[in-house]
Amino acid sequence: MDPTQETGAVTGTKDKDYNLVWFVEQCLSNTLRLESYISDAERAGDTELADFFRRAQGESRKGAEQGKEHLRRRLSG
Repeated sequence: MDPTQETGAVTGTKDKDYNLVWFVEQCLSNTLRLESYISDAERAGDTELADFFRRAQGESRKGAEQGKEHLRRRLSG
């Protein structure tokens, strides 16, 4: 398959929209995974690492929210 061709015929979703859906899912998945990392760091008494993971989790949440907003605008229009 030519990588420069739109593959929406296969997925039923335009590539750019599919990519945005994928991005949101990855951000949300990362947010959940980081919750475990925060707990692990806290259990080990490493507040510096727990804070680092909290900041990363906040950025993942922000990415998910921004991605969802893009999806709303693009799919409702």
